[in-house]
Amino acid sequence: MIKILLAEDSKFLRLATERALTRAGYEVCSAADGEKALELARERLPDLILLDMLLPKMSGPDVLAALQKDGLTRRIPVVVMTGMSQKNAERLRKEGALGFLEKSALELDKGSEKLLSAVREILKQISAEGSRTTTA
Repeated sequence: MIKILLAEDSKFLRLATERALTRAGYEVCSAADGEKALELARERLPDLILLDMLLPKMSGPDVLAALQKDGLTRRIPVVVMTGMSQKNAERLRKEGALGFLEKSALELDKGSEKLLSAVREILKQISAEGSRTTTA
């Protein structure tokens, strides 16, 4: 079973996303702040991390940097989920993020299909590449 770590401080988004991913057959653990996300990443070694950028205790960019510095977590693919604009995507990729999902484009208030489709595509990409190369 594919393990996904979801780091999201919004209770609504965290629960909705967690529920959708679990129903789709993924094993999901979640964190409401950056420190917990880093701790869970080290403990669970997920196959994919969905990381919000605006987290309490430790920001998303700080979590991403810490993941990249840690030999245990460096190779875990991280996809940024944020409300920030797409203009930050290139910088985040340079900092180690595999991809970028804009929350508003996922339309989670209308259902989970766009989220699940995006996750499936990301997992296909990871599987096909077999390594952490970045793509658009």
